[in-house]
Amino acid sequence: MNHCSKCHQPAVIAIAYNGTRLCATHFFQYVERRVKKEITKQGKTAKHTTIGVALSGGKDSTVCLSLLHQIYGKRPDVRLVALTVDEGIEGYRPKSIDAAHRTCKELDMEHHVISFQEVFGFTMDTVANQDHELGACSFCGVFRRQCLNILAKKLQVDKLATGHNLDDMAQSILMNFTNGDIDKLTRLGPHLQVQPGLIPRMLPLRTIPEKEITLYAVLKKMSYYHGECPYAYEALRGEFRDILDELEHNHPGTRHSILNSFDSIKPALLSTCPPVALHSCSTCGEPTTKEYCKACMLKKRVTNK
Repeated sequence: MNHCSKCHQPAVIAIAYNGTRLCATHFFQYVERRVKKEITKQGKTAKHTTIGVALSGGKDSTVCLSLLHQIYGKRPDVRLVALTVDEGIEGYRPKSIDAAHRTCKELDMEHHVISFQEVFGFTMDTVANQDHELGACSFCGVFRRQCLNILAKKLQVDKLATGHNLDDMAQSILMNFTNGDIDKLTRLGPHLQVQPGLIPRMLPLRTIPEKEITLYAVLKKMSYYHGECPYAYEALRGEFRDILDELEHNHPGTRHSILNSFDSIKPALLSTCPPVALHSCSTCGEPTTKEYCKACMLKKRVTNK
């Protein structure tokens, strides 16, 4: 891999999409500089702001939490709290929650956990073991988002940061284009407009490739959980991941181009599909565009009630 493009130290990474090689020190600076730039782009952090960080215990959310702690840790007017959702996946989630606890203890940060069991009355294992037309991930994503929103409001969070990386963003954009789901595409974070009852999302890592996040976590010797959700194989996202990986290998910079194109057309999308008015779900009180929110409709499919 030879030497760093900026100094004579051995390089730890060769970045194909811009042709540079970086040593550990310059790689850290490279990642941190882009994260700070992205946070600034997503809106100024006002005084007396509480930022919640969705922490699964995996590499992405752990790096996200660590970088936000590094950026805001010395600001007495910004409060950081970690939020973890326990879906109830035996053999997987307990280990990742342990990793999340360790990270928060190291950073001396508040850590709050909310579970599917306490909110919905069942676990993800229960859902996955039933015969549904929808895959497990379709249920899990909706339930997890509602749990995060409920806990964030309880903790009076102003912004909710997630660890979505460049790969995640490019996959989501491509999936929504392919499915013709323009409304869902328009709702992708970061959210600059606050909808009543919904905590806006910020995505500090959205321009950082997954490979770079992994390397950052390893070189920083972060403690995170390496396991993969046992239900992930059912997700359609895996097909788009494979497509994008091949495109990126053959044409470095593809993922960045997809994200940049989306950012360019998002203002037009927002003018065409502006946020719709929300009201409270008749069952749970969470924001929805219909009489019942998506989580309650899916819950009914699980419980038959």
